[in-house]
Amino acid sequence: MNELEILSEDWERGLAVVAHPDDMEYGASSAVAKWTAQGKQISYVLATRGEAGISSMHPEDVGRLRSAEQQRACEAVGVSDLVFLDHPDGLVEPNHALRRDLAREIRRVRPEAIISSNYRDSWGGPSWNHIDHRSVGIALMDAVRDAANPWVFTELVEEGFEPWDGVRFVAYNASTVPTHGVDITGFVEAGVQSLLSHEVYLANLDSDPDEVPGQFLRDWAAGAGPSIGAEAATTFELKTP
Repeated sequence: MNELEILSEDWERGLAVVAHPDDMEYGASSAVAKWTAQGKQISYVLATRGEAGISSMHPEDVGRLRSAEQQRACEAVGVSDLVFLDHPDGLVEPNHALRRDLAREIRRVRPEAIISSNYRDSWGGPSWNHIDHRSVGIALMDAVRDAANPWVFTELVEEGFEPWDGVRFVAYNASTVPTHGVDITGFVEAGVQSLLSHEVYLANLDSDPDEVPGQFLRDWAAGAGPSIGAEAATTFELKTP
């Protein structure tokens, strides 16, 4: 018996919302590769450019570099619509400004499905999740409701963004309390290549030099597969507005 439900794929337009360049590439991008191959339209919105992510480099240089790497990561999985909101890396707050920016993008894209990353306090065990991940995850659900409400952020209508109440669910990848899974058999390598597009960023992380690039993604996918009766899977925590 499968442990998780299979995430519905009977939708055509999706929006990925995360905090930093590379956040989608830790599992979710393989699902994106599958969906774009099906003909679905997927857009990406990033709260920051990840400019505080490499301590040995100046933030302005890092922001430009990571933006370019994210563009290549998107191209690897068939995504061309990429927007940066330019909130400050490491200082993202789930405030009205972030909610407004996210609501604007939701109204612009008009998605049926929204994909994000783990917003929980932990990645498991004693680990502590990044504040930007938590802030974006919290603000996102509120922004979905804001996007649907004509009386919240009325200035967005003046900008030409009419309310949108068509979001069916928000799916948070790599949550510690997953509820659903996506069969990504045949698309794991596309996700790996998407992650490896972040070449300079990955080179500045502390990692095992003997590890095969992207092997942990392959291992995660294989380990998650049995949860939905598949060879390879990625998991999500599903929330509805």
